[in-house]
Amino acid sequence: MESHPYGWLSLMPPVVAIVLAIATRRAVLSLVVGIFCGALITTGGNPWSALYDTLEVHLWPTVIDPGKLRVFSFTLLMGAMIGVICRCGGMQGLIRLISPLAKSRRSGQLTTWGMGMIVFFDDYANTILLGSTLRPLCDRLKISREKLAYLVDSTAAPVAGLALISTWVAVEIDYVREGLENIPLVTDLNAVDLFIASIPYRFYVLMALVLVPLIAITGRDFGPMLKAERRRLRGAATEDPRLDAAAQLEDESTAELPQRWYNAVLPIVLTLGVVLWLLYSTGTQALASVQHEGPITLRAIMGKADSSFALQYGALAGLLLAWLLARVQRLLSDTELLVAAGRGARVVLPAIAILWSATALSRMTSNKSVAGESTQIAYQYQDHRLYTGAYLTGMIVGDTNNPQSGTAGRSVETTLKLLPTAVFLLAAVLSFSTGTSFGTMGILLPMVVALSHSLLSTRGPPIDPSEPILLATIGSVLAGAVFGDHCSPISDTTILSSQSCACDHIAHVVTQLPYALTVATGAVLFGTLPLGWGVPVWVLLIIQPLALFAMLRLVGRPVEIEERPGALP
Repeated sequence: MESHPYGWLSLMPPVVAIVLAIATRRAVLSLVVGIFCGALITTGGNPWSALYDTLEVHLWPTVIDPGKLRVFSFTLLMGAMIGVICRCGGMQGLIRLISPLAKSRRSGQLTTWGMGMIVFFDDYANTILLGSTLRPLCDRLKISREKLAYLVDSTAAPVAGLALISTWVAVEIDYVREGLENIPLVTDLNAVDLFIASIPYRFYVLMALVLVPLIAITGRDFGPMLKAERRRLRGAATEDPRLDAAAQLEDESTAELPQRWYNAVLPIVLTLGVVLWLLYSTGTQALASVQHEGPITLRAIMGKADSSFALQYGALAGLLLAWLLARVQRLLSDTELLVAAGRGARVVLPAIAILWSATALSRMTSNKSVAGESTQIAYQYQDHRLYTGAYLTGMIVGDTNNPQSGTAGRSVETTLKLLPTAVFLLAAVLSFSTGTSFGTMGILLPMVVALSHSLLSTRGPPIDPSEPILLATIGSVLAGAVFGDHCSPISDTTILSSQSCACDHIAHVVTQLPYALTVATGAVLFGTLPLGWGVPVWVLLIIQPLALFAMLRLVGRPVEIEERPGALP
């Protein structure tokens, strides 16, 4: 097996970017420095060649990528739509409509969680819609921006990854299918069945969705989030006064305008409707152009849909309707609407800048060419790609062609028992380092499906499709990728969550990290480890919420502290 061309150096760019971002709180600058460090590695230390590669090989191809341009366009259009809705008084009307459901901090957090569960079909749509829509409500209830960003982030990727109809599901199933195709022997295992059966084994994802309502109901927080919540209760909106500029959309005086809820709800509903219709339409057309095996199900249609196309034109439709409603009701002139749309678009510009540079860094650590071509021979694109995933995988797992090469002398049975935990941790490290859950799934799923099948084959064929170790290994990749994505400052959903909620990006990362680590620890101690030793999954799914509740009671502290006479401050 050919040795890795860069070894531990392939980890340096994401490490530099993450450490620098935390130290300076300047995400874009940190990401660009990380890209430049990676370019120095691939060019052999030549600074001029590295500068050229940074601009022409990494940053420029990323910004002109059609799919990424559509995501940028979607973000801008959504920002413009929210700007128009706020300026017309529609957002204030929507808040008045929702207010009966969210009269307190507890009900406000539960309402945010419930709405996040409803917008299940795409994580981008979830973060942009919920963050922008619920920010004024959470401000009124004195819920910190950090908490709102956490609520949004913890219901975006987890819900989209679990939903059987979403922009994630087909990609995940395809990766499982690739793994089955790597198994040399004929097998009766089915990718769709394995994907669905693995849902109860995605412990981190399920418990992340459970922790949110637990925190809301108990009224307890811990770590930096506790400080942020108490600071908000004392009247401080954000740590960084510069972020208050992002809230100018709500601060715009609309007292003279009627606050009609449908001026906000109708554009949002139309956006969701057009997105779903275009997902169905593009998916149907794609299936018609290829020879599709089996019945044409809704899941298959969603799998072939063009999600970035659907998101872009869904947001455009919503913006046009918001504009039309304002003009028909004579709320604002065309000039005033143009200014409002511009302000809304300007608010999301930082998100686009971070998303652009983070995507460039993520691609640098991948194994695909600038044109998106997969590697056919070992380290084919090492002149501009670092193969970070290949290095981490080889270091921890070993040679997948020899299932026992990474076991360090352990028996096959012991390896099988530890496999779900090892895969979960590997997926988390890889996703955290690269900032992409999709990329992590693409690297690991085909490999671990084949690896776990090879190890299980030592027990004797045939392998039961309901085998817990196999399902837990698949679930560990899908859950670990989301965990690392939640923790990573260079993750796209983490970036969009903080920006849509007008929260300092690093503050969001720092306040969310203890919660993500807590859930991950529970997923290992009360999930992957005992499952490897034969504990039934249904028992673990009962124990884990109880463990989270006990942890909150033990470690968490009430955010709202009653003032007692003579008590120390």
